[in-house]
Amino acid sequence: MELLPLLTALLLAHAMAYLAWHALARRRRQRCYLLDYACHKPSDDRKVTTEMAGAVIERNKRLGLPDYRFLLKVIVNSGIGEHTYSPRNVLDGREECATHYDALDEMDAFFDDAVRGVLAKTGVSPRDVDLVVLNVGSFSPAPSLAARLVSRFGMREDVMAYNLSGMGCSAGLVSVDLARRVMLTRPRTMALVVTSESCAPNWYNGTDKSMMLGNCLFRCGGAAALLTNDPAFRSRAKMELRCLVRAHIGAYDDAHAAAVHREDADGRLGVSLSKDLPKAAVRAFSQNLQRLAPRILPAAELARFTLRLLAGKLMRRKLKFEGPKINFKTGVDHFCLHPGGTAVIDAVRKNLGLTAYDVEPATMTLHRWGNTSASSLWYVLSYMEAKRRLKAGDRVLMVTFGSGFKCNSCYWEVSKDLDDAGAWEDCIDDYPPETMVNPYTEKFGWVNDLQGGGGILPF
Repeated sequence: MELLPLLTALLLAHAMAYLAWHALARRRRQRCYLLDYACHKPSDDRKVTTEMAGAVIERNKRLGLPDYRFLLKVIVNSGIGEHTYSPRNVLDGREECATHYDALDEMDAFFDDAVRGVLAKTGVSPRDVDLVVLNVGSFSPAPSLAARLVSRFGMREDVMAYNLSGMGCSAGLVSVDLARRVMLTRPRTMALVVTSESCAPNWYNGTDKSMMLGNCLFRCGGAAALLTNDPAFRSRAKMELRCLVRAHIGAYDDAHAAAVHREDADGRLGVSLSKDLPKAAVRAFSQNLQRLAPRILPAAELARFTLRLLAGKLMRRKLKFEGPKINFKTGVDHFCLHPGGTAVIDAVRKNLGLTAYDVEPATMTLHRWGNTSASSLWYVLSYMEAKRRLKAGDRVLMVTFGSGFKCNSCYWEVSKDLDDAGAWEDCIDDYPPETMVNPYTEKFGWVNDLQGGGGILPF
């Protein structure tokens, strides 16, 4: 009988040690480190200037003067500079007859640059990769692009490969979330997240204005990132993921139809952006922020916001406050925003009460690279790093929007001072430029003076 208390104490100690070990192991699995990333820089012979874009427009004989005016107006006022990249088939004058191999060649060039680049930077062998998550929205061949990547780099037979398509510009963070969730069940996992868009087969050749904008805004690009939950890589990681929030409002018909890949009245395929898109973006953004704010903002700011909200209700909204309702800058040091267009950047800036300095990375990314869809965020992050803005302990918020309609966000903590210029290396000293005015504004300025033809859609 005297041994019973001792045995009980030993069993309790053993149980508590097991629970503590299990909790620690689970916490380690929940860790998600960004080891490194690489942004794709296409070859210089694929650069497209405003003048070249105007020449491509002129080749479409279906366009009337109002259509021509509309497209030139969008290009000149898009915020896109003279050094973005286009698919080869468009530069070769074959935008109306792109082949399957044009799309594959575009992807292979991206793989050989960005994927090979991030593996070389980290010293990670392709056979060390346990998980591949690839997203390319509007090109889904068979075998899949994820399978093509596995084959091209000779990865292991047990590698887990996921191929996402149709997810739009927010797919980059969807891929990060999928990798994170898989890593919750598998310790010491090395995940390769690959994100891009296929422009070669998706040039729109019709006259529907809601479908013309994609030709003006979207450009070639892509990024590859290595994520891991292996604590052995913690000291080498650039950032650690603190939280990720996804909002999907596709249950609303207008939101679901805000950005759709469809045929026009003449049977020509393209992406249609509806006039309901701004409203859908605001609604999705609001839904995301409501769940994000309690997870990243200090208690003092949340309390201030709550008191302000209660005061407004008690005073029956007679109180007028200036500035944003809640100050996200109390919990965020850097805002990595999706450069979907000048209107998108400006809307987020106003809603969050940000300064021109805060949105400079997104604005400069749009100018240098255009809208590269889901990979755009990585170019924005790379700009911050090239400008040596990111210091150990800083907090970075990524926000992106995409068809569905979705708004996704994630919150990173910088692990060490970062200064890798990456794809910006040869041009970072030129940014920001002295002027953002398109150099061809004077040449094409006449399009703003003509009567008729309609204005730019409000997005």
